[in-house]
Amino acid sequence: MGTLTYDTRVTTSIDDRILAHLQAVIWAKLRRGESFPFTWSDPTRAGLGRTSVWLSPNVSLAFEYFGGRQPRLNPAWVDALAKAANSPAGLTIVPEPDDPAAP
Repeated sequence: MGTLTYDTRVTTSIDDRILAHLQAVIWAKLRRGESFPFTWSDPTRAGLGRTSVWLSPNVSLAFEYFGGRQPRLNPAWVDALAKAANSPAGLTIVPEPDDPAAP
């Protein structure tokens, strides 16, 4: 489980594989100067079922990984996450589609 920290105040644990895909999408949008909402569910934290934050190039983010190896990215999942990020609802964690490049 990795950790995503938003503006040094909001922290959530996210599986390393999911976090790597989110990082690819988030960095691409922020590099282009785009701001957007990101919403995730966190049923493990008592009283907090869902969190939403506004991501912009001016807010600090930290991606910390438990594992030492970079997960192989599924381009189809990166595309699906990017489409979600570009929607009016903003970025949410969508299910991973099959990787067309997988053996």
